Amino acid sequence: MIKHYPFQQIGKANHGWLKANHHFSFANYYNPKRMGFGVLRVVNDDWVAAGTGFPAHPHRNMEIITFVRSGAVTHQDNAGNKGVTLAGEVQVMSAGSGITHSEYNLTKEPLTLFQIWIEPNKQNVKPRWGSKLFSENTDTINNIGTFHHTDNTKLPLLVSGYPGEQDNALFINQVARIYGGKIKKGTQFTHSIEHQAYILTSSGEFELIDNQRAILMNKGDGAEVTRQKEITIKALSDAEIIIIDAPAQ
Repeated sequence: MIKHYPFQQIGKANHGWLKANHHFSFANYYNPKRMGFGVLRVVNDDWVAAGTGFPAHPHRNMEIITFVRSGAVTHQDNAGNKGVTLAGEVQVMSAGSGITHSEYNLTKEPLTLFQIWIEPNKQNVKPRWGSKLFSENTDTINNIGTFHHTDNTKLPLLVSGYPGEQDNALFINQVARIYGGKIKKGTQFTHSIEHQAYILTSSGEFELIDNQRAILMNKGDGAEVTRQKEITIKALSDAEIIIIDAPAQ
C-alpha cells in the first residue's frame, strides 16, 4: 500500500533564515494525523541561509541523521565532536543519555538538507557523532561499486543498525536502514523492504509502481509504503532518492 504526500501538502515554516518543510508534526507545525511513521519521528526538508544555523540545543535518546543535499553544515557538540559535512555526505548523531550541539551554515551559499529522527531501540547510550562521504560516482545506481548491498537492493546503503553492516554504513541504535543515491533517467529497479518504508524525492521525478499502479513522485514529495516486501521505482528524469526502512513500532 502506498500513501503519497505531495510537497505542497506537508507542513511549512518560513523563519527567514530557515525555510522548513515538515513531513511530520514538528515544532509549531502540528498535524494529529502526521505524528510519525512507526519509529520514524521526524523528516524535515530544510533550507538554511548562508551564515546562519541552529545554535546550541540539547537532545536525548534519538538517532538524528542529516543528509546534506547542497552546501555544507558545521557540527559542534559538548562531547568534543566537531566537523563539516558536505553535499553528498551523511552525518549521524546518537543523542543517547544527552548531548548539546549546534549546526551552522558557515559558507556563502544556502544549505539544503534532510534531517531524519529515528527512535532508538536502546536508551541512554553514550552520545556519539560521525559523518561519511559515500561516493563521488553517482552517474547511475548500477555503477556504484563501493557500497554494501543487501537483499539485492540496488540503492547504496547509507545508514544501518544491523550487525555486520557497519563497514560501509553509518551506525544507528535501531534495526533500520536508510538507502540513498542518484539515478539516471529511464532507470528502473525493484527495492526490497524489510519493515515499512518512507520514500523521499530529493531531486527530479520518478514513479512508484505498485500492482500496475504508478504514483508520480516530484521533488520534495514523500510516500509511505506498507504491507509489501518490495517496491518498483522508475526514474522519469535524473533523480536523487532516499528510502528509510524502519520498524512500525
